[in-house]
Amino acid sequence: MTFEEFIIARLPALLRFATALTGDPHRAEDVVQDALVKAQRRWRRIAGTQAPEAYLKRMITNEYLSWRRRRSSGEVPVTDGTLAAAGGPAADSADHHADRHVLWAMVRALAPKQRAALVLRYYEDLSYAEISGVLGCSEATARSHVSHALTILRVDVAGQSPDAAPLSRPAAKEA
Repeated sequence: MTFEEFIIARLPALLRFATALTGDPHRAEDVVQDALVKAQRRWRRIAGTQAPEAYLKRMITNEYLSWRRRRSSGEVPVTDGTLAAAGGPAADSADHHADRHVLWAMVRALAPKQRAALVLRYYEDLSYAEISGVLGCSEATARSHVSHALTILRVDVAGQSPDAAPLSRPAAKEA
């Protein structure tokens, strides 16, 4: 399969993956574009792997993580809350959309590796071993990223400040 054929077939899925990873469709396009520029140069080697799409998703994840590190300190992402405060369009008042908006805001506030681990686990449905391969860390670290992210989200959803509740491991299940 040529690079162009692969992109025609898989670009929408790669963009959905990157959007879940970044939380912003415009940033997702930038991250995917940067990864695809790099992938095009070495497509023969990538196409020869068993799973070129998995390879590209790893490239997109790495690009997202490095892109977050190198982002200009003067760049301020615009969120719906910022627009509403500036007199722009208000958020949808439907409960479903409001809850979804709040949840995405909490997910966007997570550390980049925690968000990446959550996306890989629950959006891509990867195992912890596969997540550790994509993130380049141990399986225990991948589990830790997911666990800490879920703990933070649970605390935020409960309406408590993350500082008010200690981040502790969930109690072990009894047999």
